Amino acid sequence: MAGDYYDILGVSRDADKEEIKRAYRRLARKYHPDVNKEAGAEERFKEINRAYEILSEPETRARYDRFGEAGVSSTASPGYQDFGDFGGFAADIFESFFSGFGGGMGTQTAARKRGPTRGDDLRLDLKLDFREAIFGGEKEIRISHLETCKTCSGTGAKPGTRPRTCPTCNGSGQVRRAARTPFGSFTQVSVCPTCNGAGQIIEDKCESCGGRGLRQETKKLKITIPAGVDNGTRLRVSAEGDAGQRNGPPGDLYVYLFVNEDPQFHREGINILSTLKVSYLQAILGSRVNVNTVDGSEELLVPPGTQPGTVLILEGKGVPRLGNPVSRGDHLITVQVDIPTKVSAEERELLEKLAKIRGDRTEKGGIEGFFGKVFGT
Repeated sequence: MAGDYYDILGVSRDADKEEIKRAYRRLARKYHPDVNKEAGAEERFKEINRAYEILSEPETRARYDRFGEAGVSSTASPGYQDFGDFGGFAADIFESFFSGFGGGMGTQTAARKRGPTRGDDLRLDLKLDFREAIFGGEKEIRISHLETCKTCSGTGAKPGTRPRTCPTCNGSGQVRRAARTPFGSFTQVSVCPTCNGAGQIIEDKCESCGGRGLRQETKKLKITIPAGVDNGTRLRVSAEGDAGQRNGPPGDLYVYLFVNEDPQFHREGINILSTLKVSYLQAILGSRVNVNTVDGSEELLVPPGTQPGTVLILEGKGVPRLGNPVSRGDHLITVQVDIPTKVSAEERELLEKLAKIRGDRTEKGGIEGFFGKVFGT
């Protein structure tokens, strides 16, 4: 008696058609006789096909759910499932088992391998100072990448010699052999093992590159850093990656930028933040003070009665917009009021007089009431 078809596929009885199909595909790959040579694998594969044959069709599945094996005993005997409704699955299985058939994918792969191939892209991480990221400019970098060997011009052969055609594949870079499978007879195409798909054999290798046609070289480059870059900004430097094989085009260099922190300034988007410490008298009476910005020293007006935590703005002194350096953010300055813990006798006398004028109560040796009203602390 056949086992439960749901158990054979490892799915629940309420599994939908896609779940059943995925389970079948997974098990078919595992137990296919051309892949699994263990005893009983072929019988297991037939069971899996039979289970899928019954459960993949709504009508036969309904009969099986109602009557069990008796309801589907007249169905076609188990065998190898037709893969017509699987779309790309047949191609997947063919590629898994035989690495391509009949001059299809295998031929294209070998052809790509024989011809010029593009070089790999490279990545370089670059650290910038805070002001370098804001204003940009030129930066010199050093990179190590593969360049076409100048001695052999990329052929890999010793000067005065040339690669010869591979005798195994006659220059095609691939070999073919017939293969019989449960799906029929196919021509198996694979990369030539003698030349590794190149179609040529280098007998006298170039001493400079060891036959690779490429050499690792270190070079200096000057790159332009746009104004307004930030952590994670990626710059693409065209054609400065690894050179391509067989004189193929080079890849690109991608420079990832990381910005060092600054002890004075903090960045939020296109705005720059900093703090300014002023005395309590400057906060009360107002003053003009010089502050540091990324552009240098600037004069800032602290209005009379400025409270602690007040944010003063220097417009247009922030970060240039990336791609539009004419437009800049602002510099936001948070005011910190410096309240002294000790004052001289003369200062204390003057402050106590001021407190009496304002009608503030004071303690001996302290003027907390006065400061409390002025600064709201």
